[in-house]
Amino acid sequence: MENKEDGVSNGGGDVLHDIENEGVLLDGKDGIRRNWSGFSERNMSYAEPLLAKRTNTTSQIAIIGANLSPIESLDYEIFENEIFNQDWRSRKKVQIIQYVILKWGFALIIGLGTGLVGLFNNISVENIAGFKLLLTTNLMSQNRYLEAFVAYAGISVVLAAAAAALCAFIAPAAAGSGIPEVKAYLNGVDAHSILAPSTLFVKIFGSVLGVSAGFVVGKEGPMVHTEAASWWRSALLWRTFFTTAVVAIVLRAAIQFCATGRCGLFGEGGLIMYDVGSSKVTYSTGDVLAAILLGVIGGVLGSVYNYLVDKVVRTYSIINEKGPVYKIILVVAIALLTSCCYYFLPWIATCKPCPTNTSVICPSVDESGEYKSFQCNSGYYNDLASLFLNTNDDAIRNLFSSRITKEFHISSLFIYFGTIFFLGIATYGIAVPSGLFIPVILAGAAYGRLVGRLFEPLVKLDTGLFALLGAASFLGGTMRMTVSICVILLELTNDLLLLPLVMLVLLISKSVADGFNKGVYDQILKIKGLPYMESHAEPYMRTLAARDVVSGPLVTFSGIEKVGNILHALESTGHNGFPVIDEPPFSDAPELCGLVLRSHLLVLLKGKNFTKDRVFMSRSISQRISALDFAKAGSGKGLKLEDLDINEEEKSMYVDLHPITNASPYTVIETMSLAKAAILFRQLGLRHMCVVPKSQGRPPVVGILTRHDFMPEHILGLYPGIKPHKED
Repeated sequence: MENKEDGVSNGGGDVLHDIENEGVLLDGKDGIRRNWSGFSERNMSYAEPLLAKRTNTTSQIAIIGANLSPIESLDYEIFENEIFNQDWRSRKKVQIIQYVILKWGFALIIGLGTGLVGLFNNISVENIAGFKLLLTTNLMSQNRYLEAFVAYAGISVVLAAAAAALCAFIAPAAAGSGIPEVKAYLNGVDAHSILAPSTLFVKIFGSVLGVSAGFVVGKEGPMVHTEAASWWRSALLWRTFFTTAVVAIVLRAAIQFCATGRCGLFGEGGLIMYDVGSSKVTYSTGDVLAAILLGVIGGVLGSVYNYLVDKVVRTYSIINEKGPVYKIILVVAIALLTSCCYYFLPWIATCKPCPTNTSVICPSVDESGEYKSFQCNSGYYNDLASLFLNTNDDAIRNLFSSRITKEFHISSLFIYFGTIFFLGIATYGIAVPSGLFIPVILAGAAYGRLVGRLFEPLVKLDTGLFALLGAASFLGGTMRMTVSICVILLELTNDLLLLPLVMLVLLISKSVADGFNKGVYDQILKIKGLPYMESHAEPYMRTLAARDVVSGPLVTFSGIEKVGNILHALESTGHNGFPVIDEPPFSDAPELCGLVLRSHLLVLLKGKNFTKDRVFMSRSISQRISALDFAKAGSGKGLKLEDLDINEEEKSMYVDLHPITNASPYTVIETMSLAKAAILFRQLGLRHMCVVPKSQGRPPVVGILTRHDFMPEHILGLYPGIKPHKED
């Protein structure tokens, strides 16, 4: 896996520079001068592992949608160089106030935008899916069953094909849930098109179309969130809190507005709130034992779910790689399968008489009722149809409802769970935006309610609360994010009294599932080739030192470097970070001046602030350089090597790199354990970590560690004899 995608010039021993001094050799192959003067025969044996021909020959490639994308790390580190420091010192009070207002203004815009997108998605899904369900119900009430199926399946296929076309032709990266990609981004990985505007556009409209088509997916696609950031500044906390407060206000105002009937079929259904608070929560020994059983079941089912999702995604990727047409065909096939299951399986269930002890209308007359008549006569309802022929949100409300006790037959719950379980697996991986939370909650709520019915004589909790615990157990078994899931479930249900049982179920399900495989998002990260760094170091890293994994050649620059040498290095490598070394006569001895980024070098070369002599940059030249020129560019908008226009005369000139060099790069000594270096690298959100020698008389930098160097594939490739398994 070649480090160039991670943005590195990685360690070894070759030093690129052009200084006329002793010990300079001319490499006849490429005409580049390389300095070996720092290595004496005395210390050559000590440095030999670093100088071994350990050059990266493979690449880290991410499969984003169907596109292969080279991977780079993000520049989270704050660069401390002369230009940025001078710019900060010269800022006036008014500019600082403007900067603060701008940050909070963006937070406000993000909050408003997120709230409005959430409102748009919910209103759109409820109205589009509601129209489809109303049309189907009306045709069935007239005993036109074949026409009802054609209408139901036909609308679903059209919506699914439209969602697939958006993903296939506009933004392939929008397929899937998006959480693995965002999780990787917050971990410091930048992959092509993850946060592109086109991806957001397709996420919004594609998720509306996909959910309305009846797929077993969630509409949280564009609402991707996890506080799974591995690098978090405390300054972000208040802005995040402010943003979420804005979202909550927007959504609460939307609910009140739509309650008046101005949002079509959206009505008073709300957004994602599922009411379980009307039940009196009291525990017994039987309830705790049933909760423990749910946790074990959730862990086993979650691990099976993850295993099958892994196999399905890998299989679908082979189909998706054949082109957009195959993507659409696959989506249409799954849409037809889903429509057939949803329409024909309710025919298995027998009609049941409407309950007399409920205030809810039975059979239901709207598109999202709790008692669907389906093919039944007046006064009877079909419990399976009440689950299948509803939106996913309404199906969850029915399963969580405390008003419904024995209305869902045990056999119907079993059929519904099995169908949702396997359709959720079959749907994930197709070219539509698809969230995993809703399918997992649906399946978990179904078997949770099923367990509640089976244990009814021994427990005090009603079946609606068991549905919630079942959803928690399945979420813990699949996603393994216990704290986040606990908070999400409590937000959805608004019932703190269930907190102890929810925590118990989550801990048990996660512990059981961890014995079989990893979480579903971790598996998808691996499938897509995204180099995610875990919060802990692998045990085998303790036996290795930082110097043991650096690979060469190491490409460095002098503090004042010839333009031609810089161009050659940029053309011949894909590195994004280069150590800058000062040598006599500019320093008493070779010393590490800092680290310079490729993007900054391109800006400097574009400005053509060159000198004929090898001297420091004059004040007149430095005043022409603006810090804004070196600001981080948007996705795909940065300067490229092809944008430079430098002639042969300019190549022989010099440029001072000191003003753009980060004078305080993070460094570790070469004997530091790789495990310790990995933890530092992740917690500090680094892209480059310089490895410096332990002894004097050697070049001031041994190599550079990047994300790639901590990946198991790289380490185990260098040392295949190491056992990768974790310690007990």
